Amino acid sequence: MKFFDAFKKRITGDTVSESVAEEKPNTAPEPKSQRTRKPKPQVSETPAVKKSDKELATERGEPWVGIVSIDLDPDNVGNGAFELDWNDIFLAKLVRAGFQGKNDQQIVDQWFQSICRNILLETFEQYEANEPRAIVRRDLGNGRSENY
Repeated sequence: MKFFDAFKKRITGDTVSESVAEEKPNTAPEPKSQRTRKPKPQVSETPAVKKSDKELATERGEPWVGIVSIDLDPDNVGNGAFELDWNDIFLAKLVRAGFQGKNDQQIVDQWFQSICRNILLETFEQYEANEPRAIVRRDLGNGRSENY
């Protein structure tokens, strides 16, 4: 504390009151034999490896599927491909749901196609609901008519 007080006095010109200087009595340090050493924390030699979402889901027993990459044709962005990854639990769920194929890729591809088909059908149904087509009736004669 004396060093700090001397430094403060030199910078600011203030003097430290004697009561402050007397608050901390001058004590001798403990001998080395009486000091206790704190054990150093153990540091793992191998760094912790962060698990992927797929590994975490598999450990929890949950189905998992994810998009690894999307490749688009630079000349026609309407053409492209998805690369998917999945765990065995997801594959088993697809098989139980009735998807079939010769290998895992065919089963997952069948599932992905059904997802895309459902999106297309929903979009078409929504389009039809928002903009209904006018029904044109044409008389063909003999009591018959044609609607288009």
